[in-house]
Amino acid sequence: MRYLALACDYDGTLASDGQVSSRTLAALQRFIASGRKLILVTGRELEDLLSVFPHYTIFEWVVAENGALLYHPATGEKKPLASPPPAKFVARLRERGVPISVGNVILSTHHPHETLVLDTIRELGLELQLIFNKGAVMILPSGTSKATGLAAALKEMGLSPHNVAAVGDAENDHALLALCECSVAVANALPMLQEKADFVTAAANGEGAAELINEITVSDLRDRDTALTRHHLLLGTAADGREIRVSPFASNILLAGSSDDQRRNVATAFIENLCKQRYQYCLLDPRGAFEGVPDAIGLGRHKRAPTVDEIIRLLKDPAENAIINLSGVSMRQRSSFVQELFARLQQLRARTGHPHWIVVDEAQDVLSRSWQPAPLDIPSQFEGMMCVTRNPAAVARSIRSCVNIVLALDPSGAAAFSQLPGLSPDGMFEIPAIPINAGEAIIWLRGAGAPFRIKLGLGKDRRHSSPPGTATMPQRVS
Repeated sequence: MRYLALACDYDGTLASDGQVSSRTLAALQRFIASGRKLILVTGRELEDLLSVFPHYTIFEWVVAENGALLYHPATGEKKPLASPPPAKFVARLRERGVPISVGNVILSTHHPHETLVLDTIRELGLELQLIFNKGAVMILPSGTSKATGLAAALKEMGLSPHNVAAVGDAENDHALLALCECSVAVANALPMLQEKADFVTAAANGEGAAELINEITVSDLRDRDTALTRHHLLLGTAADGREIRVSPFASNILLAGSSDDQRRNVATAFIENLCKQRYQYCLLDPRGAFEGVPDAIGLGRHKRAPTVDEIIRLLKDPAENAIINLSGVSMRQRSSFVQELFARLQQLRARTGHPHWIVVDEAQDVLSRSWQPAPLDIPSQFEGMMCVTRNPAAVARSIRSCVNIVLALDPSGAAAFSQLPGLSPDGMFEIPAIPINAGEAIIWLRGAGAPFRIKLGLGKDRRHSSPPGTATMPQRVS
């Protein structure tokens, strides 16, 4: 599963007039039955929420007070994520006749009192922010939002925002939706939130949330690959100026070329792009060629083999990337080591959705034709893998069968991957005789026609929606 959790706003999203319908509640329970987790993210004070919503225990975590307070329903534990408002500030607002409600951290009022609130903040020299939620006005410590609260909850759960869908309806949901891999606005959401969301439900309020839940549980949103382009990964630019982007989930890349340096440079640029977009990766490095890559922790050395347990322990934190130096693993033990590692990585992915990418250097040696993984180690919908090789034909057939994107860095690489079976309807395809210059590649994408030349742009990605004229290629393995 890609989407292991759903972060839901309460008022205007799950609830209408403060109440959640039985149909919406049934949809929430179906979501849990599918093996996924629910997180409630609300601007309400916790005690207020618990009094109006008795079914709060179905949520793994509650992020209350617009991101300022974490609550764990299973244990009753509360975790304030910021400091409460100064007593002097509360007293001064009351002196000025501002109607306020004070929570653990949040201080709330309503329009049109925001002018007096801002004046009081200036008068006292405080660092506070105002967040609007339709008619409500929330005063919080600077930097506190639904996104920061959700990030704290996900850290407790060991999940990445890339495995979360979020749904909301109002101004204070912008940060929440921007954090998550898939952002959804219900049909009654404010126009600006609808404009920023990845898509808008047909139904409003709780019916809209139920609509989203049904789509996630049925298809894991795979049918929306072509629309969910906000996080697609830039590979390069075609001759006609189109940016070639690929799905971060539905892609398996074969990177081929005769030059060790060129392959390593392109692979390094790719993992740096993953790191920039906060997709977790695990890179298998049989020769220690990637030692010292920034923003990654190296495990293993020439004289010390890494252990599978320490690799999995590290990768449980989605903020950490791993470079696995296999040079200390003997050739006799390497196949069994990699097979055990793949099995454990698949188990971790099933529980947490990450690591999002597995990158294998010298794949012709690490995953050679003699490698025979167990069926569960390479599932039919295996996704998020890059194999880097000088000889694609020597890579295990089980791996080659998953490939849906090929990048050839030179004519030698192009000639090699043209020999791979199963990448076109007739089992072969013609490679255009295109001279490749430094910084260019020939790319082939399953279902997108013949290979063509691109100028590589792996190190120049932007974490924004694709601009007009951008070509996105979210091809899935057939």
